[in-house]
Amino acid sequence: MATESLVGSLPDEWEVTTLGALVKGGGGFIQTGPFGSQLHSADYVEAGIPAIMPINIAENRVDASNIARITPEDASRLSRYLVQAGDIVCSRRGDLERRGLMRENEEGWLCGTGCLMVRLGGKSPVEPAYASYYLSHPSVRRWLAQHAVGATMPNLNISIMRALPFVVPPRDEQRAVTAILADLDGKIDLNDRVNKTLVAVARAVFKAWFTDLAPIRAKQAGATAFPGMPQQVFERLATEVSDIPGGPLPRGWQHAPVGQIVRVAGGKTPSTKDHRFWEGGEHAFCTPKDLSRLRSPVLLDTERHLTQSGVERISSGQFPIGTVLLSSRAPIGYLAVAETPVSVNQGIIAMHSAAIPSSYLWFWAEANMPVIESRAGGSTFAEISKASFREISFLRPDDSLLAAFGDIAEPILRLITANERESVVLAAIRDALLPELVSGSVRVGPAGERARG
Repeated sequence: MATESLVGSLPDEWEVTTLGALVKGGGGFIQTGPFGSQLHSADYVEAGIPAIMPINIAENRVDASNIARITPEDASRLSRYLVQAGDIVCSRRGDLERRGLMRENEEGWLCGTGCLMVRLGGKSPVEPAYASYYLSHPSVRRWLAQHAVGATMPNLNISIMRALPFVVPPRDEQRAVTAILADLDGKIDLNDRVNKTLVAVARAVFKAWFTDLAPIRAKQAGATAFPGMPQQVFERLATEVSDIPGGPLPRGWQHAPVGQIVRVAGGKTPSTKDHRFWEGGEHAFCTPKDLSRLRSPVLLDTERHLTQSGVERISSGQFPIGTVLLSSRAPIGYLAVAETPVSVNQGIIAMHSAAIPSSYLWFWAEANMPVIESRAGGSTFAEISKASFREISFLRPDDSLLAAFGDIAEPILRLITANERESVVLAAIRDALLPELVSGSVRVGPAGERARG
């Protein structure tokens, strides 16, 4: 007779226990990261040991870009919080769906504030990779959300994690399940790494042409060409550069408030109590939370959708594909190019111009993030207003140089978008397979896949 569990009916030979019992029997532990009193904001440094925060956890892995760091001395002082390969680090507050399996290259990193660490132990009958996938099962995620404490922000604690019902298949089936899901995750991870490389290539061109003025400096020094720049564009470059308060300004370029050159607008959230704005909605509605979850700087879809009545409720309406989106609070700095028509809430600044490539706007905003952050106000959390943002100085190169940059960067953006679309499909396949595999509805083993009747 099949055994009932949190994830449904199970094969007879599969066991049901709790995460706490597994950890205890395996010689492991569950613990939170250090509290704020143990690690202050002033303790973080530019170079040092990475500290994993909830924001760094995505798709069963750690995204080390923009990760906080601590000194080796602090890491030694907080050694009980350093992760090992095979540990699972989860967000314990806010977005409780974030969890990542630690790899060998992450050994010795810090399980940071806001996180919770699960170490199964060397005697555990459960493979760490399987355990991490189990934690992403929809029924498991719902269970954790239902048992979280806190009215304003949901929190997990050690007791809740220990009580989590846990399904244990035979080890060979755990490995087979993990192999299938890990293959899909591997291709998603490869797409992510390719996209990061593509962004780095476009960023390097932007920096050379528009920040360092390298082609102009080379022409001033007598060069007759510049690598990667079309010859006709190089020959048209003016070599006269004026020093003005906004920075060096080549002849033919323009410094002006960004609000005078591109459309800058925000949005709002239609009443969530009025079902006319939401039920059956098909129009994307972007919030900072949507941007925080992106693997690559392109927005394909959003968590929530508006009806046409909901779109019409927002004065800014719907922005076209190619609009650059910036989170203006909670926190400031998430950036993406919309690859779908989108409306936005009050926490987003949208930038669009038919005359300026989206890629240029994106890299301009990224390069000017310190300026953007310096203009933020707010006593509870930092926020930059649309009015303040519109006054930031914008560097507009001449049309031929902008077009030449677009000819390089826009195809890169299309490649990034194509890779991200493929990753979305792969993630959907993985997410559809995972509940079937973890519940034993689809069995995979040495003899191959077979359905349980």
